Amino acid sequence: MKASIPVLGLLAAAPFVLPGFQVSLLTEILIFALFAMSLDIQMGYARMFSFGHVLTYGVGAYITAFALMNGWSVPAAILVSFVLVTLLAVPIGWLCTRASGVAFAMLTLAFAQLGYAIVFKWNSVTGGSDGLTGFVRNAGPFGFEGFVSREGFYWLTLIVVAGLFFVAKGFVRSALGTAIVAVRENERRASAVGYEPRTLRVVAFVASNSLAGVAGSLHAGFLLFVSPEILHWMLSGHVIMAVILGGAGTLIGPMAGAALFVLAHHQLSAVTDSWPLVMGVLFITVVIAAPKGLWGIKTSLQSVFSSRKEKRMEADNVTP
Repeated sequence: MKASIPVLGLLAAAPFVLPGFQVSLLTEILIFALFAMSLDIQMGYARMFSFGHVLTYGVGAYITAFALMNGWSVPAAILVSFVLVTLLAVPIGWLCTRASGVAFAMLTLAFAQLGYAIVFKWNSVTGGSDGLTGFVRNAGPFGFEGFVSREGFYWLTLIVVAGLFFVAKGFVRSALGTAIVAVRENERRASAVGYEPRTLRVVAFVASNSLAGVAGSLHAGFLLFVSPEILHWMLSGHVIMAVILGGAGTLIGPMAGAALFVLAHHQLSAVTDSWPLVMGVLFITVVIAAPKGLWGIKTSLQSVFSSRKEKRMEADNVTP
């Protein structure tokens, strides 16, 4: 908690010292970091591998686009997107959790592809392959325009992402989060002590996808454009890579992995069209060298240093 305060301070001060395009890049990183963190609740803590996490991300983006087109302010659009995506996630989670393992992953992918097909074909509402554009960030109540500018929207994104990070952290450390982890580790033993595994999986699914909907909402408010590509299965693959790169089951690790992914994408795509190949090599290298991800390396180093420190203290105490 204490370590995050300086980081948040630096991020909050970024628009004062960085050029505009770097502020936009930071906004993109924060949005993708929230998306990766949302998947980590489901994938890292509940061990439910989803290939269709992009569904609620895309739905959140389209809901926000419709809200902004009808004159809603950005915060109001994000709130209504969160509520509607949560309501959508409940029946989908109930259906998907009837299966587990590969079958669960395939069901989530099927729902995501269904969403992609609906958005692509429903031209009169979604704009089809052209998507939706022409909407703007509207002023809030009493003409408040604090979140309309690029810098204002960046601060809004930072507030939302930081707030949801602490909410997610509290959730996974709560009794409910502990129960979800217990089901992940040993479902039979968790059932024996009174837990309902499927109910807990549905809770993890809904919590994860609700945050993904907020990330999609921020995406629409950031780019002021949405298209069916936001529901493509490849985006689900990218966020899975971010979670594994950073370290599943840590919340902060996937956010770091998302930052690495976005930065690598921007830098490599400016140099070569074969950037996915380079990213693939990087991904394979990290998985082989650090199975617990980049955050796992940090944790391992901390354990080594603390162990050495304890040994030195013991040796000092033994020495006469």
